[in-house]
Amino acid sequence: MKINKNIIKELNDYLDEFNLTEIEYTENDVKVKVSKARISNNIETAQSFEKKIVKEEVSIDNTKKITSPIIGTAYLAPEPGGKKFIEIGQKINKGDTVMIVEAMKTMNHVPSPLDGVVKEINVEDGQPLEFGQTIATLE
Repeated sequence: MKINKNIIKELNDYLDEFNLTEIEYTENDVKVKVSKARISNNIETAQSFEKKIVKEEVSIDNTKKITSPIIGTAYLAPEPGGKKFIEIGQKINKGDTVMIVEAMKTMNHVPSPLDGVVKEINVEDGQPLEFGQTIATLE
């Protein structure tokens, strides 16, 4: 029995092209099975996966985000030149007003859904807001 080497070469090319480890071809009474061991790729994948896990453990984020419940304009104080509702470093409680969002000439107080310390204020006074946009970050 003579095996066509072109079939083996073509099957081998399919292994590479489709990233397979094994392929089988049958025609009449001839059956050809071609397989490759991909040990080196698995080791590299395991190493890169291990590095990724280490990076994820290091970058654990304990911040909490307060987002805008509506579209509108942000106001950080109850009146122009007035004392701001929140400042960086200030401890706030759930329910405290974070800012006012004006929508269709209505002033909507935005309460904090969380307790925490203000780490960052992510909007400027008078800035337009989108729904779900982060307005403040707490620790």
